[in-house]
This record gives sequence, C-alpha cells and structure tokens, in this order.
Amino acid sequence: MLKKTSEQIAERREEIVNACEKLYQTMSFKEITLKEIGNEVPFSRPTIYNSFQTKEEIFLALFEREYERWNAALTSILEDNEKLEKKEISAKIASSLAERVQLLKLLSMNNYDMEANSRKELLTDFKKAYGRSIQLVCMILEKFCPEKSLSDIQNFIYIFYPFMFGIYPYTSVTEKQRSAMCDAGINYVYQSVYEITYSCLIRLL
Repeated sequence: MLKKTSEQIAERREEIVNACEKLYQTMSFKEITLKEIGNEVPFSRPTIYNSFQTKEEIFLALFEREYERWNAALTSILEDNEKLEKKEISAKIASSLAERVQLLKLLSMNNYDMEANSRKELLTDFKKAYGRSIQLVCMILEKFCPEKSLSDIQNFIYIFYPFMFGIYPYTSVTEKQRSAMCDAGINYVYQSVYEITYSCLIRLL
C-alpha cells in the first residue's frame, strides 16, 4: 500500500510539472501562477502543495527534468562512441542542446530567484542533475581529448556553462524584437541553437 501511495505521489508530481511545461510553451514565467497550473491538473490546488510550496519549486523540477534529459544525450555521446574528433564532439554536443530548447529557455531566466524560493531538498535534487551534466561533459573531454589537462577542462566548463545562459536570447527572438533591432539600425545575423553552440565549442576545443 505504501508503495502504491508513493507511486501516486510521484505521478501527481509529474502531472504538475507537465502542466507547468504545457503553460510555459505559450506563457511567460511571470504570467504562470499556481492557480493557472491548478487549472491544468485534475485535482485540487491543496494537492499541489503536498509536492510543491511555490511556483518556483515547480519550475525547478521542470528545470531538473530538462537537465536529466540532456544528461541522457550526453551519456549517449560518451558511451556510444569510441573516438571522436573535435569537430564531431562539437557537432554532437551542439545537436544535443538544439534538442533541449526548453532547457536553454529556463537557463535564460532569473535562476537566482527560482533557487532562492525553493526548499533546500528540492534545490539539492536539481543541483545533482546540473552537476551530473558537468561531470558528463568533463568525461567526454577526458575520453575524446586526452591531451587536455584538468585545468584545460575546468576552463572549458567555466566558459561554456556561462555561455549557455545566453544561447536562448540570441537564437529565439520574436518579430517585435527583430523589428526593434532593425529600427535601431543593428544588422544582427541570427543563428540557430546548433550554429551558435557549435561555433563556441569548436573554438573552445
């Protein structure tokens, strides 16, 4: 009975995160409220509070899930290849991020507030998924770029991970933003997630 209850709790938690994900496709973080999320799930709002105390905690869970999905792709790069050249490493990591636009969108938000308004145990779960991504990228570099020192790999992480915060704003623009750039006389060449990520990676490697 206890196992079934635990499974039900996990299922409801997943439903809540799915509802948040659905709303985030068409609404901004600011627009989404617990009430809006509650309207998307087949149970009462008090049930939501059994899993999450704030909107930020729900977004943090969505963020964690996005990192886990990216981690699965990074694990595949690591385990499914015996040897990769730098261009191939860049292409595969860039492709893996091009499939995780929602992760990049979440990265472009104010993560400080999201983390500050979440309980420590949930923040710890998120940090484990985030930390695993760093570990996997390091393992990819250690395996396929054996000439790189520990210092080289650390420098790569400290450049590439901050870079990821800016990928979404530079690759996903509205017509209003594009028009404003044009009116401002800025001849900006827009690139895809893959293009801008590959360009950064190949230079870092």
